[in-house]
Amino acid sequence: MLARFEAEIDGLAALRAMQTVRVPEVHGSGLTASGQAWIELEYLDMSGLDHQAGARLGEQLAELHRCTGVPADAAYGWPRDNFIGATPQSNQSHRTWAGFFAAERLLPQLQMAFRNGMARPLRAQGERIAENLGAFFLDYRPLPSLLHGDLWSGNVGQLSDGTPVIFDPAVHRGDREADLAMAELFGGFPESFYAAYRASWPLDAGFETRKTLYNLYHILNHYNMFGAGYLNQAGRMIERLASELKA
Repeated sequence: MLARFEAEIDGLAALRAMQTVRVPEVHGSGLTASGQAWIELEYLDMSGLDHQAGARLGEQLAELHRCTGVPADAAYGWPRDNFIGATPQSNQSHRTWAGFFAAERLLPQLQMAFRNGMARPLRAQGERIAENLGAFFLDYRPLPSLLHGDLWSGNVGQLSDGTPVIFDPAVHRGDREADLAMAELFGGFPESFYAAYRASWPLDAGFETRKTLYNLYHILNHYNMFGAGYLNQAGRMIERLASELKA
């Protein structure tokens, strides 16, 4: 558990350094005498995003995503591994985004899913998608944006003055669309958030297909953490992506 807290602290520090979106301050972390891990964060009295705060967050997220590092730091990945929920998340550096997403995201989740009961043919179909991932990026070269990495509505809020706040990140450098895709996966964001983001930085053609690819990672992770309720959804997403590859 301490490793998860240390990864969270690293992610919050990276986001805070960009001075775009408000994040909680970290006051400390460690182990109790009995070995129990702890983290102390700044207390922030937050509520769900309203229309105005959603729009501000959309603009600020687009600004965060423009933080793509200097050329020497332009690889996809992150200097340390972290977690997506309770699942360890490898962030080994890759020179291409397709290579990173296949090796560090999709394939590990498929391997875990197979161990957890996914049928072999479905796993094989998912692995073929990973092997041919470059086909989704023939005309699209995403920048290595700084991503929150776990951007669902439970990890955002607003202060009483309307300031948006994000927390509990799983940071890495990757395609900005991955954050937008997850924000759409479980809902909970006002439409003003999406509209303001697109007004600040329009999305590229093909987002709807890539959104399915990116959210497959999270649905597989939910299957691996929470069980069979997510397997049918993962199967439908794999079928849809496989059809796109054949088109």
